[in-house]
Amino acid sequence: MTSIDNVMVEITPQVLLKAYACGIFPMAESADDNALYWIEPEHRGILPLDKVHVPRSLARTIRRGGFDVKIDHDFEAVIEGCAASRTGRRSTWINARIRSLYRDLFALGHCHTVEVWQDDKLVGGLYGVHLGRAFFGESMFSNARDASKIALVYLIARLKYGGFTLLDTQFVTGHLARFGAIEVSRQKFQRLLEGALGVSQGSAGAAAGGAAGAVAAAPGGGAAGAAGVGAGSGSAAGSFSALSGGVSPGGVLQLVSQTSKTGCSTA
Repeated sequence: MTSIDNVMVEITPQVLLKAYACGIFPMAESADDNALYWIEPEHRGILPLDKVHVPRSLARTIRRGGFDVKIDHDFEAVIEGCAASRTGRRSTWINARIRSLYRDLFALGHCHTVEVWQDDKLVGGLYGVHLGRAFFGESMFSNARDASKIALVYLIARLKYGGFTLLDTQFVTGHLARFGAIEVSRQKFQRLLEGALGVSQGSAGAAAGGAAGAVAAAPGGGAAGAAGVGAGSGSAAGSFSALSGGVSPGGVLQLVSQTSKTGCSTA
């Protein structure tokens, strides 16, 4: 079940980062609805970075190449692709406020894209939020076979190389489950998040119970009042840009499987 806080607040990029530090995130009912709601799932999806499984057929596709993967190259095109209607889904939760907020986070260096290009055309990708050593996956899209899966594999390689410890998927879909995504309780997710942000359990007490209410109060008390935690305070942040853009497809697969317990052979 998903908890939705109906208290409307003015969300700024700073408040949004505090919300992520609390373990909650905003969503809209539809692209046409300008309202945003705080979401704090009872069960949270994560993809353990040490237990990633790359399907063999996908590994073969990646080794074969024929595509370019770019980082933070065209945010607008990625979010447009994620928001587009597609078969089986006529509406999207990405509304104008979501676009504006994450555009601001992108400008601040807290939002990143992984983009798959083929013949100079963007065919798939994803975007998400970077905070401390945590990466919060927001949405992905694919206009060509396996494009979003390729983006995910390249994201995982980048996170592992950059010292990240948590990849939040929010929910678990069949698509993500094939890579090893699992559900954890809200309490366990908070512990993992605290570790990724370098926050002690005591200082994160506000986040553990009623984080949505704490963030809702932030406009009156400043963004710092959103929770008793800072945006990655006290911890070495993961480096999203540490991995060179020139790494080979084989090198990417080796990074993903190097410390992962997977059934994927990169030989």
